[in-house]
Amino acid sequence: MASKNLTFDPDAGVPYAANLTIYGGSNFSATYNVTDTSNASFDFSGSNAVGIATTTGWTGSAQMSKSVAVGATLGVTTTFTVGFTSAAGGVFNISLGSTDTNNLTQGRYVYNVLVSSGATIYNIVNGNILVYSGISSAP
Repeated sequence: MASKNLTFDPDAGVPYAANLTIYGGSNFSATYNVTDTSNASFDFSGSNAVGIATTTGWTGSAQMSKSVAVGATLGVTTTFTVGFTSAAGGVFNISLGSTDTNNLTQGRYVYNVLVSSGATIYNIVNGNILVYSGISSAP
């Protein structure tokens, strides 16, 4: 399980870069510990998150797609489950089950994680994923 610390500045418009590794046939999870620009936990639970007013909190989505040559169309390969494990503490994770990772072809992929507050969507993190196929399976 990967754990990444990142600073989120909604005004910057630049996602944090984080590369990941997935092993086919195993459960995958990556946890992100998010702070704001003053190094305090980013509050995804309510209206005091860096002055962004929300009454419903934040939602998240994450996808990955096969990395291909320049100019080719990238289609979504799979969608991660996104969960705010401590919304007030700025912690969320993305995950895939072993069935999902088993269906991935070995190679290089790209991914991103989007978070939204109301109608505003932020690309909070993106990067590369290396997928390694399993060479054996559990009995």
